[in-house]
Amino acid sequence: MATKYIFVTGGVTSSLGKGIISASLAKLLQARGFSVTIQKFDPYINIDPGTLNPYEHGECYVTEDGAETDLDLGHYERFLNTATSQANNVTTGRIYHHVITQEREGAYLGKTVQVVPHITDEIKRRMLLLGQTGEYDIVITEIGGCVGDIESLPFIEALRQLRWELGVHESVVIHLTLVPYLRAAGELKTKPTQHSVRALSEAGVQPDILVCRSEHPIPAEMRKKIALFCNVKINSVIESLDAETIYDVPLLMRKEKLDERVISKLKLPHRAEPNLDSWKEFLGRLKNPTEEVSIALVGKYVELPDAYKSIIEAFVHAGSANECKVNIKWFQSENITDENVGALLHGMDGVLVAPGFGERGFKGKLEAIRYVRENNIPFMGICLGMQCAAVEFARNVLGLAGAASTEMDPTTPHPVIAMMEDQKQITQMGGTMRLGSYTCELKKGSKAYSIYGRSKISERHRHRYEFNNQYLAAFEAAGMVASGINPDTGLVEVIELQHHPWFVAAQYHPELKSTVLGPHPLFVRFVKAAINNAKSK
Repeated sequence: MATKYIFVTGGVTSSLGKGIISASLAKLLQARGFSVTIQKFDPYINIDPGTLNPYEHGECYVTEDGAETDLDLGHYERFLNTATSQANNVTTGRIYHHVITQEREGAYLGKTVQVVPHITDEIKRRMLLLGQTGEYDIVITEIGGCVGDIESLPFIEALRQLRWELGVHESVVIHLTLVPYLRAAGELKTKPTQHSVRALSEAGVQPDILVCRSEHPIPAEMRKKIALFCNVKINSVIESLDAETIYDVPLLMRKEKLDERVISKLKLPHRAEPNLDSWKEFLGRLKNPTEEVSIALVGKYVELPDAYKSIIEAFVHAGSANECKVNIKWFQSENITDENVGALLHGMDGVLVAPGFGERGFKGKLEAIRYVRENNIPFMGICLGMQCAAVEFARNVLGLAGAASTEMDPTTPHPVIAMMEDQKQITQMGGTMRLGSYTCELKKGSKAYSIYGRSKISERHRHRYEFNNQYLAAFEAAGMVASGINPDTGLVEVIELQHHPWFVAAQYHPELKSTVLGPHPLFVRFVKAAINNAKSK
């Protein structure tokens, strides 16, 4: 079967949930037996989000092959339980960078390089790339931004051309829009949807299906009106109400028959009804918890929860696995001091110190770790959180005054965390960290080994600094064990504290591999430890 293509666009406003709709539709099609992947096209000029402040764009998601990508790719992986790659996220910056590089190499034989056809041709090439591998029956392409934005115009034009080139029944355009409720008037309004579809039509693209976000049910008469004015069939006007959890959306879209409309329009073979039994079991456990815990998340970007999106979702998955409601309590690390740490973290069933970069909030993270270490509260550290655990231990247990990471203090007398050797000559910031999946060997008899149940694991990374092995013997003699080591470089990947109920920290990012059907074992066991702590109080 030739690969079919689905394009998801958005109008009226950003943050309507194109990524969740794309992932939900993909889940439904996958549950019917189709092979599906999703890709995201972002209109910003950055090559990738790797150098963006999390306050700008939320979390930077890292794939197995080391791509720094949009956080929507995390949704794709969590819903589909399959890995994405470099090819699944494309930005305007990457498109222009490729075209300009080609021009400098003389690839265009002296022609004037223009948005049309050269930029649009490159966009089309990228849109078709995954479909040409032969691995997928269906490729879903989410186009970021809103229709009408200047930045999105080349993508919409490429889409227009591609639909004409592919032919009838080879592609479907789903347009996500808003039907707002005006409280003063006491009614839903369709005009924003009409204007959004008109803007898309003026660019030469007629949507096949409308997914209408709304806070209130859309009556049949209003659906008929939207269909009439937007030139779509009435059964192609799909209602998307606000959901209790994003994991409800596949079931809501199934109820609205979104997958059936897509199958009909693409002339796909009708296969068995989607098998969502395991998904429903996950939701059943999630919504009917028998336990409840409060876990502190200590970080420097807590004002924007999207900066820790994968961690939040990993707790959802682990909570469901333990039939436990996980209440995340947010703590700005800048505000934590040795005077208030006890008052702030008292009563927490577990504490996670989050990843990040830079000196801001570093001291607060150290104070939080000291408190949980001394008070036997379950602790988990990720990336910088692991490095902070090492610095705190060096200062307060080993007595190494001034111990630090060279990222925070280049002149520290005790650099227990130092820049990796292969990073020292790097001057370019973007895409140059230790990125992607690396092997780690776990020490038998360790807590890490018991958590994973095997000695060799593979996890994703995003860092420049590492544990300084010159201090390893002193750490282990004092009870801080390096229970995970990279076999090729000797890099310390996991540290854990002996004689503590649950104190585990990882240099890698376990949250990036947690999915609905494959909750990450570190998070599952951390939540279990928090439950045990809550019961023991």
